[in-house]
Amino acid sequence: MIYITQLIYIHEGQEHTFHQFEDVAIPLIAKYNGKLLLRLRPSAGQYIAGELEIPYEVHLVSFPGEEEFNAFKLDKEREKFLHLKDAAVKKMLLVQGSAL
Repeated sequence: MIYITQLIYIHEGQEHTFHQFEDVAIPLIAKYNGKLLLRLRPSAGQYIAGELEIPYEVHLVSFPGEEEFNAFKLDKEREKFLHLKDAAVKKMLLVQGSAL
C-alpha cells in the first residue's frame, strides 16, 4: 500500500477551474483501487506553525501499489482535463510514503 499526500496551491481566482478538474479526477481514483482518505481545505485559523504557505487543499490518497498509482496518472479520461489542472494549479507538493 502506498500513500500520496498532496499540498495543492492554486492561482487566485481559479477555484472553479480547479473544482472542474477535481470533479473528473477524484472519481477515477477508485477505478485503480485507490481511496481518497482525506480532502481538506485548511484555513488560516487552523495553521499552527511552519515555513510553507497554507495550501488551498490537502489530499491523502492510497493505492495498492505504484502500478495502480501510475495507471491513475496516465488515465485517458483524466488526461483530457489536464488543461484545467494546468490552468488552476500554481504548484503542488507531492509526498509519497507508506504506513509505519
